[in-house]
Amino acid sequence: MIKRLVLDVLIPNKVSIVEFAESLSKLPGIDAVNITVKEIDAETQTIIVVVEGEDVNFSGVSELIEKMNGVIHSIDQVVAGRKLINLPEEVSEEL
Repeated sequence: MIKRLVLDVLIPNKVSIVEFAESLSKLPGIDAVNITVKEIDAETQTIIVVVEGEDVNFSGVSELIEKMNGVIHSIDQVVAGRKLINLPEEVSEEL
């Protein structure tokens, strides 16, 4: 079971991150969504999407991102198992 996904996503500027977050939060298995704008240019914005829940379905998340004209650049973190864990401090300091 996936508990957390951290994705680097490119979306068109015309897409509202508020609507994007609300749409993701309605997917089954998702309890929370956090979107942070990383970079904006004339036509697109790069965002960091964090989704957490009891059973996050990566296929459902990626399909919704594509449906909203987004592209996943990279999967930056996956936490899976029965409980949610955070990066150890020594690892996060290296990032």
